[in-house]
Amino acid sequence: MFNNNKILVVIPARGGSKGIPRKNIRLLNHNPLISYPINIAKSSEYVDDIVVTTDDSEIALLSEKFGASVIMRSEELSGDDVPLDPVVYDAMVKKEKQTFDEYDLVVTLQPTSPLLEPSTLDAAIEKFEDFAIDSVLSVVDDRHLSWGYDEKNERYFPNYIERKNRQYLPKDFRETGALLITRRNFVHEDSRLGTNLDLIEVSRQESVDIDNFEDWWIAENYLQKKKVAIVVNAYDEIGTGHVHRCLSIASKLVFHDVLFLMDEQHQLGIDIVDSYNYPFEIYDGEDDLIKILRKHSPQIVVNDIMDTSREYMTQLKEDGYFVVNFEDIGVGSEVADVVFDALYEHDMGEKNVFTGYKYYILDDEFYFQPQKVITPQVENVLIAFGGTDPNNFTETVIDSILATSYDGRINVILGLGYDGLERLIDKYESNQSVQIYRNVSDISEFMFKADLIFTSAGRSMYEVCSLGVPTICLCQDERELTHVFANETNGFINMGLCADVEKQEIIDQFIGLVNDYELRLEMNQKMLSVDLKDGFENIWAVIREEYRKFELKGQKHENIQ
Repeated sequence: MFNNNKILVVIPARGGSKGIPRKNIRLLNHNPLISYPINIAKSSEYVDDIVVTTDDSEIALLSEKFGASVIMRSEELSGDDVPLDPVVYDAMVKKEKQTFDEYDLVVTLQPTSPLLEPSTLDAAIEKFEDFAIDSVLSVVDDRHLSWGYDEKNERYFPNYIERKNRQYLPKDFRETGALLITRRNFVHEDSRLGTNLDLIEVSRQESVDIDNFEDWWIAENYLQKKKVAIVVNAYDEIGTGHVHRCLSIASKLVFHDVLFLMDEQHQLGIDIVDSYNYPFEIYDGEDDLIKILRKHSPQIVVNDIMDTSREYMTQLKEDGYFVVNFEDIGVGSEVADVVFDALYEHDMGEKNVFTGYKYYILDDEFYFQPQKVITPQVENVLIAFGGTDPNNFTETVIDSILATSYDGRINVILGLGYDGLERLIDKYESNQSVQIYRNVSDISEFMFKADLIFTSAGRSMYEVCSLGVPTICLCQDERELTHVFANETNGFINMGLCADVEKQEIIDQFIGLVNDYELRLEMNQKMLSVDLKDGFENIWAVIREEYRKFELKGQKHENIQ
């Protein structure tokens, strides 16, 4: 049908907008608003001609630059109270005179609906394959519990019979104004609607109608929304910190679509992500991971899987993704667009690598805890060696503390990956001072209430530092020895590799710290002098800048917010 029909798109764009002055030429996500309906029409499979009807020379100039023809409307058709019907009719008649032809369908697209998809426009046009259809309008399902007002009796009344959750209410469509398509013979000065109407339902995103600055802000965030794929795992050897960092990142990407990709061999990470209700897919090997990424076609791929290979990273770059890696000191890091490493504070001499504590992302719960006030007495000790504690430092430290005269509380937090929970419970169940917890959801509260903490030199050192709790660090392995943040300058006592530390050394260090109020106060002040609250903002600022460079290289023609 459509090869034999001429289709005209009319875009009305006055210069005298009131809600947002000069909105049609303002830049929305780096492009003038008037460019959006023009590009939508140009992307259609069926549109023949595009005309912008305006009273403004600047709008006319921009419209022509973006590929539309222009009809300058008269002053009589440019007032605030003039409806669209005579404006569209005027543009249609003048365009037909220019082309010496008559159109079959006339489409009205409005600049105030910049999020309409070209595929939606084409789907609306295709409805006219049914010759009984005269007009098609765009609508959005706007069902909700609403109320009316009876002015005569001065009372409110419900517009529903039964109160139900929104998803169970009957559909209630609201016009979006994004598009209206009518057969040529129904376009008049006082109407653009035929006798037989059909509706095309659009998404919430496509239904955004820019009338004020709030609408503008919503539209801009939609336009800047990205698909972000996060590849991350958790298992005994690497712990759960990687997953929790990525969950913290995901919680802040509220304007973006996030998908987690998890290795099917590592159930621990899958269970954690699943408990947070984020969407995820499971992959079986690197080839399967690449296939899933291609299926979803994200703009950004985040890898929090530690050391990457050059082959894997090269494939991601060949597929056109912007790649962000965390804690990657493998050869693949050279290929990534950005690498963040809060744990390894060293200069690798690579321009794409950003290291140091300012790129650490605190879990949300730590933003709302007050700073620790140091008291002369140590009455609460916390032992927390991460999600797995593969060397069982937990038991070593408990035994060391119990060998002293300390008679306060000992809270022990074990992660999901800790092996030996039952044995630990059996060993200490008769000791009322030892309280064992597993996989707590409010670890910041335990840390804040503690007067002294034992932990490893992993991510927990940043968490305790943000609160200012005196801490003794014991490194799990050689890799943790390179996590230099846990040092005296930042308020920590770092005893090095725990395997090299004798039990008596732990006892002596513990007793010394318990009895030295001034030292604990000094450690507290050093910790609180370190600003750890802006990690995500620092990371996202780098990503925005590097993505801009990536964009300018021509790999992606998008912006990021």
